[in-house]
Amino acid sequence: MTISVTSPLALEVLGLRKSYGDVVAVNGLDLHVTTGQCFGLLGPNGAGKTTTIEICEGLNTPDAGTVRVLGRTWDRDAHWLRTKLGIQLQETQLAEKLSVIETLTLFRSFYVNARSLDDVIGLVQLGEKRTARVGGLSGGQKQRLALACALVGDPQLLFLDEPTTGLDPQSRRQLWTVVEGLKAEGRTILLTTHYMDEAERLCDNIAIVDHGRVIALGTPRQLIASLDAEHVIRLGTGDAGDDAGTVSLAELLTLPGVSGGCETAGSYELRVGSVQAVLPPLLALAATRGVRWTELSTHSATLEDVFVALTGRALRDG
Repeated sequence: MTISVTSPLALEVLGLRKSYGDVVAVNGLDLHVTTGQCFGLLGPNGAGKTTTIEICEGLNTPDAGTVRVLGRTWDRDAHWLRTKLGIQLQETQLAEKLSVIETLTLFRSFYVNARSLDDVIGLVQLGEKRTARVGGLSGGQKQRLALACALVGDPQLLFLDEPTTGLDPQSRRQLWTVVEGLKAEGRTILLTTHYMDEAERLCDNIAIVDHGRVIALGTPRQLIASLDAEHVIRLGTGDAGDDAGTVSLAELLTLPGVSGGCETAGSYELRVGSVQAVLPPLLALAATRGVRWTELSTHSATLEDVFVALTGRALRDG
């Protein structure tokens, strides 16, 4: 099934602001989501992601700013918009005594132009559980059922708020396959996630949000390239002993081949172009100072490294 396109921009957010008392949740945020793409919204807990999504979904109201969903606004076209959106919240509480097919029949009754139940059940791979009660489903199966409830209205725009949090790796990948199928149909998806591998695989464009603002925007490749580093070296000195030597971040940043770095939780992370070029002077400096690295690891640069470089903290930090 391929959906029809009604607007070149599925979502447009301009100057969005929202406060709760003295706490500023969203502070002048802008977003432009093109129809047919999977757009990722990343950031730590408390960055303003969920508040932003709730406003876009019509579940919350902004203090200031403009939100256009599928070219329309909630104050004028709320009924029409509710027929065009699919929403999967971080936690979906469904009636546990109902079966899968009964749950979807209930949700399908809310829409005039809905997808067939067999179609949706097949899409989320719950065919063998169609008569099973919700209370007897596994965590991954419940998440797929929640996604099916969001899909049964045949939405043009899907909001998926951390849909794979708490799932085992196999269940996560099953949901990834479903999302990739939805992208192939031309549906627009706004996704929030704490998993960088998930964002890199599914998202066409990503906005990194912190303190209610967009601090970086681009494709996964563009964001990683912005680090100006191919690799990251992680160093740790915890439990090295009282007689072990020390070295500062400033000294590490002067080593040839190091383009940047930071110190987090007693460890150093150095952004480098070539691990082979940096390791010899790094080890020589450690030997001169009597430093005992209790951790020395390398990995290719990731979106997680982009976030740490921008904010000085890991994605899951509050």
